Amino acid sequence: VQLQASGGGLVQAGGSLRLSCAASESIFSIDDMGWYRQGPGKERELVAGFTSAGSTNYADSVKGRFTISRDNAKNTVYLQMSSVKPEDTGVYLCYAIIVNPVTSYHWGQGTQVTVSS
Repeated sequence: VQLQASGGGLVQAGGSLRLSCAASESIFSIDDMGWYRQGPGKERELVAGFTSAGSTNYADSVKGRFTISRDNAKNTVYLQMSSVKPEDTGVYLCYAIIVNPVTSYHWGQGTQVTVSS
């Protein structure tokens, strides 16, 4: 599966931004899907994701501010970012995990989010 991420940009602290990740095939065929990010000088961290069990995971640092959602008809997963902070700055990477027949990991090209104070 190929992933196309979009929606990044420059936003002021307290503002909002929506990221999109479009998959090249039906997201019903994808087990886990969501977003990681890598800030300057930081390790890559999971921001939010859907799991095959039907649950949604969020990093503690974004709970209550970010919301992940999906549009199955468009094969797209979104990340609505609200009340953004400078520490949310980084490259946001869309990922997908397909378990069958063998586990494979797929990444989008990343989209830059910069939050100014």
